[in-house]
Amino acid sequence: MTEFTDIPVLDLSPMINGQDTKALAADFAKAYGETGFAYITNHGIDPALRAAVFDASRRFHALPEVAKQAVQLDKNHRGYIAINTSTDVNSDLAEVTKPNQSASFMMMRDDVAVDPHVYLSGPNQWPALAGFREACEAYAQAMTRLGQQLMGLALDAMGVTDRSALSSFYTPTIWLRLLHYPPQPPQAPGDLYGSAPHKDFGCLTLLAQDDVGGLQVQTPAGQWVDAPPMKNAFIVNVGDMLHRMSNGTLLSTPHRVINKSGRERYSVPFFFDPHVSTDIAPLPGTGQARFEPLNFGAFLRGELEASYDAHQNSAAAG
Repeated sequence: MTEFTDIPVLDLSPMINGQDTKALAADFAKAYGETGFAYITNHGIDPALRAAVFDASRRFHALPEVAKQAVQLDKNHRGYIAINTSTDVNSDLAEVTKPNQSASFMMMRDDVAVDPHVYLSGPNQWPALAGFREACEAYAQAMTRLGQQLMGLALDAMGVTDRSALSSFYTPTIWLRLLHYPPQPPQAPGDLYGSAPHKDFGCLTLLAQDDVGGLQVQTPAGQWVDAPPMKNAFIVNVGDMLHRMSNGTLLSTPHRVINKSGRERYSVPFFFDPHVSTDIAPLPGTGQARFEPLNFGAFLRGELEASYDAHQNSAAAG
């Protein structure tokens, strides 16, 4: 890794406009080979969709707790995640003993029914809130298209000419999370985080932030670099699965959230991953494999059961 002090910016205009993306792919390879994070601009997402999903998030989190608990997180990882119910216990980046200081609503791909052969399949849960479902679904649909385009760009950045790997993203695993971080008190202990230091476990994370800030990215030397909001931009990072697919050339970088602003913080991460049945391994053309294959669904089960009360309870129940 290369030490860095700023987060790079990628202009996606060539990709969105159907132009030559050779230079953009080279910039992508540099950004994610050195930093693992980048702002993306001119990405083609309608600002109205983004504004609508932030409005939906604020309205949801303003509901009485009893109304939010009516759609509490289920074993298929959809619904309301109350504050103090998720802990990054698998993190090897810090000694994490306290739950994350955030609450959220989670939406995934909306399946008509649970398929017992597909981990995390099932329908979403929706609160009784006018326009909420519509805003989330429209945003997720647009972000899914962008995620598919970015995965094609990632293959170009890796020098992978075989496009068959993209087939596992035709029916992707998606996670739209509406996060609310209350302000942390000034006297809060140093090991109390909005989101504890961690790496994302999937492929791509596309984050929309409000104007509060609080996201920090860790450098190879262990320093923390602020990743402040940039108007109309998303901040996109690589997760562990894409790191493995790239044979280690694209970096999954530690990051955290500490909200010392004195204000409420809202953010909307969209996680774009392959279908849960996918076996993750270094792609052909990335060199001699440095990682053993693993099944994404089996990996997810271990991560979720370790980190979320709802999954721990369902695992205990058999």
